[in-house]
Amino acid sequence: MGLNGTVDGGGSGVRTGPGAVGGRRSQNARSAGNGNGNAENAGSGSGSADSGSGSAGAGGWGGRAGVHETGQHLGPRASLLMSLAFALLLGALSVLVMFPAAQHLRSLQDGERARGTLHTAGACMTGQCKVTFEADGRTVVADLPVGSGGGKSSVGAAVDVRYQADDPRVVAREQDTGGGGAALLAWLTAGAAVFFLALSGAAAVFLARQRRT
Repeated sequence: MGLNGTVDGGGSGVRTGPGAVGGRRSQNARSAGNGNGNAENAGSGSGSADSGSGSAGAGGWGGRAGVHETGQHLGPRASLLMSLAFALLLGALSVLVMFPAAQHLRSLQDGERARGTLHTAGACMTGQCKVTFEADGRTVVADLPVGSGGGKSSVGAAVDVRYQADDPRVVAREQDTGGGGAALLAWLTAGAAVFFLALSGAAAVFLARQRRT
């Protein structure tokens, strides 16, 4: 009797019997349920992460596509502007500098002829050379015009010149009175200007087609 009373009534004693077993089963079931709920929440979180990464990926691809598209649009525009700039520069060099220089050299074909020497050597094509010669009994030092040849000659080299009778300082090498290097450069720069103008036209057509599509 004393033993049964201690086992049944003791608050801190170990309980045996169906009640105790049932209580443990209920507790285990609750723990398992909580575990399943946590697993479901974790699954939902991973799903959200996947959705977020998918959105980020879509945004990344969209950004790359936008950059690529922008690069495609800037390419033809840049080539158009550059081609137009080169065409304008070369055209201006040909029309405003080289053709007038060639005409000036040709205008001295019938000028007075004299034997002179190279006074100052340098880039004769850009008008940085000088010659000295005798005209009307006096010594003249004159600049060779733009487009002249003889840049490889040294100072003191003999050179035949043609000059205007009323102004001996207007002079040219006799070899250049057919147009000289100025005529050649005039045609070369004009051809290059036409080439770059054609490139700019092709770029403009390409841009127009892109806008339509």
